[in-house]
Amino acid sequence: MSITPKLNRFDLSMIVVSLVIGMGIFAAPAEVAKNSSTPLLYFGAWLLGGAVSLCGALTFAEIGARYPTTGGFYKVFSYCFHPAFAFMINWVLVISNAASVAAVALIGAEYINPIIMPQSLQNDAGIKIMTITSVVVLYIINYLGIKMSARTQNVLTLFKIGMILILCAAVFKGNINTTKEVIAYHNNTNISAFGISLVAVFFTYGGYQQTINFGGDIINPKINIPKAIFFGIATVISLYMLINFAYYSVLGISGLQHKTTLAATLAGVLFGAAGYKIVSLLMFVSVLAFVNVNIMANPRVYYAMAEDGILPARFKRVNSQTQVQEFGLSFFVGAVLIILFFANSFQTILNYVMFFDTIGLSTAAITIFILRRKTKQLNNTGIYIMKWYPVIPVIFITTYWFVTISIFIENPQAALICICAFIAGLIIYYITKRSQKPNTIL
Repeated sequence: MSITPKLNRFDLSMIVVSLVIGMGIFAAPAEVAKNSSTPLLYFGAWLLGGAVSLCGALTFAEIGARYPTTGGFYKVFSYCFHPAFAFMINWVLVISNAASVAAVALIGAEYINPIIMPQSLQNDAGIKIMTITSVVVLYIINYLGIKMSARTQNVLTLFKIGMILILCAAVFKGNINTTKEVIAYHNNTNISAFGISLVAVFFTYGGYQQTINFGGDIINPKINIPKAIFFGIATVISLYMLINFAYYSVLGISGLQHKTTLAATLAGVLFGAAGYKIVSLLMFVSVLAFVNVNIMANPRVYYAMAEDGILPARFKRVNSQTQVQEFGLSFFVGAVLIILFFANSFQTILNYVMFFDTIGLSTAAITIFILRRKTKQLNNTGIYIMKWYPVIPVIFITTYWFVTISIFIENPQAALICICAFIAGLIIYYITKRSQKPNTIL
C-alpha cells in the first residue's frame, strides 16, 4: 500500500520545531562562548547561524515543494544525482540517527529519574528501565497511526515551547546577578575559531531538513511544506535568540564559558529550589519530542530506499488504515533499543554527526539548482519559489562548507574517518546491487 496524506500544515510545523529543538540549545551555548571571547562574537555566531539556517530552510522549502515525496531527503539525491550517491549520503545518517536517539533518551532518563523513581532505582538499572519504557511507549503510540504520532508530537512540542518561554522570563526578573567570574580561555578571535563556534550553532539549528521525508504524508505538500518549514524555523530562531539573551543576562560570557547545565542554572535563578525539578521536566519532554519525531521520520527514509531496491520490499509496506510502516518502524525502534545497551560506546560516533550533517545538508541544497531545471513546468503552478535565487542557496552552501573545512582543520583524523564512512556506503551500494538478480523483486 502507498502512503496517503494525513498531516496538515500545523502538524508539520510542530515536526519542524521538534526536529530542531532537541538538547543542543541547553548545552551548545557553552561551547559557542568558549570560542567567542566577546558578546559581539557570541551573538554574531547565533545571528549568523539563524540567518544561514533560514536560507537553508527556504532552500529546502522549495526542494520540498518541487519534489514532495516520502523519504525526500534520500529521494532528492537519487533523482538529481544517482541512487548510489543517495545511499552513500544517507546510510550513515540512518545509523547515526538511531545512535543519537538512544543517547539522547539516556540523557532524558538521567534528568527525570531523581524526580519520579524510588531510591532503589537511582542507578544505571533505573536509567535503563526509564529509557526503554519511554521508547516503547512512544513506539506503541506511533504504531497506532501517523495521525496519533502527530498529535502526540504537537502536545510535546507546545509544552516544550511553553517551558522555554517560562525559562526566558528570567530576563525580566529583578535583581539578577550576572556572573563576574573570569575564566582563562584563549582569546579566540580568529576566523578558524569563529568557524568552530558555528559548528555548535549549526548542530543546534539542524534537523529541519528531515521535514521533506514527510512529503507523502502532507496534505497539499507543494503549499504546506514550504509554509510549515518557514514558520517552524522562524519560531526556532526566535526562541533561540530569546533564550541566549536570557543566558547572557544571567551568566555573562564568562559564566557561559564554564556552565554546562545552562538551563538548570537559569531555572535556579528564576525558581530557586524548584528550578531543578522544572528544568528536569523540560529536558525529559524535549527528549520525548526528539525521540518521537525521529521514530516518525526515519522509517520514511527506509521506505525510499526500499523503492530503489536497496532495502527489502517489506520496508515500504504500509498499513492502509494507520499509514504506518509497521516493519520499518519496528526495525528502527529495535535498533534504538539494541543500541541502548551499548550507548556509551556510541559517544565517539555522535561526535562525528555534525561533519556528516554539513556535507549532507550542503550537498542536498545543491539539488535546488538541478530541480529548477528539471521541474520548469511547475514554475507557474502556484508552488513556493524562493526570492533572491541563487543568492539564498549559495549563502547556505558556502557557509556550511566553511564549517566543514573548519572541522577538518580542527580534527583531520575524525574528518578522514567520516569520509571513509561515506566511501564505505558507496561500496555497500554497489555490492548490494550486484548481488541482486536481474528482474527480481526484493
